[in-house]
Amino acid sequence: MSCGSPACSGAALSGKAKVAKAPAGKSVIVIAGEDSNDCRALEILIRELQPSLKSKLVRISDPVRLKTATEGNLSQRIRTIVNKAKARAARDRARLSGIILHEDLDAPTGPHYSAVRSRLADALAKHSPCGTALALAAEETEAWLLLFPDAFPHVHPGWSVPAQLRGKDTGTIKGPKELLKKKLGTPIYRESEGPDIMLAAQQSGLLVSPVGTNQSYLDFVADLNDLRVG
Repeated sequence: MSCGSPACSGAALSGKAKVAKAPAGKSVIVIAGEDSNDCRALEILIRELQPSLKSKLVRISDPVRLKTATEGNLSQRIRTIVNKAKARAARDRARLSGIILHEDLDAPTGPHYSAVRSRLADALAKHSPCGTALALAAEETEAWLLLFPDAFPHVHPGWSVPAQLRGKDTGTIKGPKELLKKKLGTPIYRESEGPDIMLAAQQSGLLVSPVGTNQSYLDFVADLNDLRVG
């Protein structure tokens, strides 16, 4: 809009800047995570688990560091993420319809996982203006990838998930990332290949039938189902 347009003149006369409103029906879900690889893998998973989702999935670069935060720091860190999510929605001239946070727990499922997840979920719900979902991966994102072992050879033919890592409670496997590097085959697994594995699982129809279980994965799926956004 040129500064000489009638709209600009009207704003100047009233002394108030006009704020652009989001087009009707346009909405975004903001994803924040530890790194871009995790967020990309999460996007693929979300689209598969919620095929009717109409909201645009967007990412913000603010790294998520919540699991070890003190009470005061936790509230502040979540408010920072929420404010950045609002700003991203405003930049896209869209309604903020959801916030999804990802962080690796670096610990197995169990009482500690349940306590940390409850604490983070409560704080997130308290400060968020919209629906939320928490992907607190136990022990780490690679444990979720192990739920889809037949996807790995689609990324590299030389890869094969060994029997001792198949059909397990992957949330209790210690150090799944290092195990993949040691036992998967050649080439050596890299974190940057996580999204490729998730995409291969999606394209092969594997995401609908996990092999094994992981409570942190099931909790995230439940959060997504409760999000109920357009």
